[in-house]
Amino acid sequence: MENDVGGLLERVIQTPESVSDEAAWIEVIQRMDSIYADIVRYQVELEEKNAGLEEAHQFIQSVISSISDVLIVADIRGRVQQVNQALAGLIGRPIIEVTGQPIATLFMPEYAPMIEDFAEHIRTGVVTDCEVELRGADGEGAPIAINCTPRFDHNGRLSGLVITGRPLGELRRAYQDLKDAHDQLKTTQQQLVQSEKMASLGQLVAGVAHELNNPISFVFGNMHALKRYGQRLTEYLNAIHGSVSDDEREALRESLKIDRLLQDIGPLIEGSLEGAERVGEIVEDLRRFSTPNQQQCQHFDLIRVVNTAAEWVIKARREPPTLSTDMPSELSLLGYEGYVHQILVNLVQNAADAVEGKTDARIDIRVERSQDRVIVLVRDNGPGIPADQLLRVFDPFYTTKAVGKGTGLGLYISYNLATEQCGGRLEASNPRDGGAQFKLILPQASP
Repeated sequence: MENDVGGLLERVIQTPESVSDEAAWIEVIQRMDSIYADIVRYQVELEEKNAGLEEAHQFIQSVISSISDVLIVADIRGRVQQVNQALAGLIGRPIIEVTGQPIATLFMPEYAPMIEDFAEHIRTGVVTDCEVELRGADGEGAPIAINCTPRFDHNGRLSGLVITGRPLGELRRAYQDLKDAHDQLKTTQQQLVQSEKMASLGQLVAGVAHELNNPISFVFGNMHALKRYGQRLTEYLNAIHGSVSDDEREALRESLKIDRLLQDIGPLIEGSLEGAERVGEIVEDLRRFSTPNQQQCQHFDLIRVVNTAAEWVIKARREPPTLSTDMPSELSLLGYEGYVHQILVNLVQNAADAVEGKTDARIDIRVERSQDRVIVLVRDNGPGIPADQLLRVFDPFYTTKAVGKGTGLGLYISYNLATEQCGGRLEASNPRDGGAQFKLILPQASP
């Protein structure tokens, strides 16, 4: 092309009358050079874009191949355009073999009608959470949960569908593993709760024994007195039935103090019954504490529960702290008495441990009513809770006590009982004038 253009230019130059033609040819050549430069530039740009497209294609293919979920891309007629390696592995067929085939051939025959309808369904919406079975490599069905969504071209026209899914066998195994782990965690938690409960109960045995000793001793003493009175009455009645004279009968009545005996029998019996009832109440309180999950939601006297919990803990200490209470004489609450009892025992126990060894050890308990709630405040004059640990005191196994002194579960259990079982709250704080304070907030009526 360059030789032809050169010869043409030479002939034009040698002919004077063709000067204007020479200028025209020069312009043509210049335009050709410009066009050629544009072509070269366009070719370079095209090669760069082609390389970018090739790199993007390889990237997309690598991403599709690495996806563990099943991926099927089909055209509007329901024929497979592309699948990933996850599907090929499940059905035991190479990717090239399934390309171009109807998507229904990938699934078990009983699901074929439903799969064939996908091409129509996606025109009106998305097919979600559909459980089907792929035709496995061994001819058996492989359960899978799939979603089907429409695919659009660059003009926004419907061009096909995309099916994604996850094998249910994997999900079921994961669910079963999760369920087994959860069951094991619940079993372990129940064992820990029971261990903490028994540990607390062991610490309270001395206090419970002291509580039981008073009414039992009272009943025991009354029974001895009633036994002596019974002997006197027997002797007196035998003398009467023996036809003694009136003088002898009166003398015997005076010597045996029958009149005083008759006056004492009533109070002795009433006192014995009261002591027996007190023993029964203590045993019932102990039963509620040890098995709170067997209790029913019912009305109970919160003040009695507070007093019982405090007495059990305080009387079990070798050096009991001074106990101060500020609460009404009676306060009815609808809820689970056993859970509330256990929470209060743990709070008072925690306060008693905090002031152990102090010469002026003191625990203050205050009960107040606020609208439809009841608030129980348990405060000690111990060292308090470090500010950076206030948010951790209710964590499981967290404790500031020495090894062997606590499991770190008492406050954790109390928090769960207060929030989950009683529908209330449990908060910890450090009053400005020292010590630590726990606030138990309970609704007037349990949820």
